[in-house]
Amino acid sequence: MHKLTSEQRKQYEDKGFVAPLDALTKDEAEEVKSEIEFIEKKWPNKLEGLGRNYVHLISPIFDKVVHNSKILDAVESIIGKNILACGTTLFIKDPDETGFVSFHQDAKYIGLEPHNWVTAWIAVTDSNKKNGCMKMWSGTHKTNLKNHTEKFDYNKGNLLTRGQTVENVPLEETESVVLKAGQMSLHHPRIVHGSGVNKSKERRIGFVIQSYIGSNVEQVLGKMYVQQARGNDLYNHHKHVERPRVTMGKSDIEIRKKANEELSKIFYVGLNKEGKF
Repeated sequence: MHKLTSEQRKQYEDKGFVAPLDALTKDEAEEVKSEIEFIEKKWPNKLEGLGRNYVHLISPIFDKVVHNSKILDAVESIIGKNILACGTTLFIKDPDETGFVSFHQDAKYIGLEPHNWVTAWIAVTDSNKKNGCMKMWSGTHKTNLKNHTEKFDYNKGNLLTRGQTVENVPLEETESVVLKAGQMSLHHPRIVHGSGVNKSKERRIGFVIQSYIGSNVEQVLGKMYVQQARGNDLYNHHKHVERPRVTMGKSDIEIRKKANEELSKIFYVGLNKEGKF
């Protein structure tokens, strides 16, 4: 078992995140990277826009990450033994591009209640200050949800659905989450976090399980497609789907399409338009 130590639990409870944690071996991280490149080459654009979401539904390699026992042991330490996987997202920043993630709180728009859930951010490549690693505003998970400005500033490189932004974050109070390939962070739904642009010459890839939820968690804004990651679903709030057996299988592509359609309804609820992601 790879459950969190008492010190790691305390870090999560005090700061709202814990890192670095070992998640994948170097070879496993390289396998994920190779699968991304394989799909990009054989099925161009299928991992862009909405295609960056629910990637574990169209690849056994991505799926294997979601069901990795080492990751689930750590997650169980936070949300308990009955764990559902309800989404994945690829955050890819190519070198010398403008992609960034504005400071925000996940719980502001995702509609998962109560907040018995956690996001696993897994570094497929090294993630550091130069290439745009995450920054956490420690302790903000203990406060209420903050006001967000919806900027829809994709043209400036924002990788978030609405360009949702917590303004005037005191950068001196944030902590950079530096990870080696294969390491991960776990963060709380309410912690304010974001990331800068990639100023390096190498691609920065994050595989984000967004999120692992306790089976008691409901989707109050729409419908979620989930997999049983561990334990039992005691409440049956969500639609369960099968794990993929091949990469980009026809039926899996259709399931992912439906899952993304429902996700878009959640992300853009109350708006007259949908965004890029």
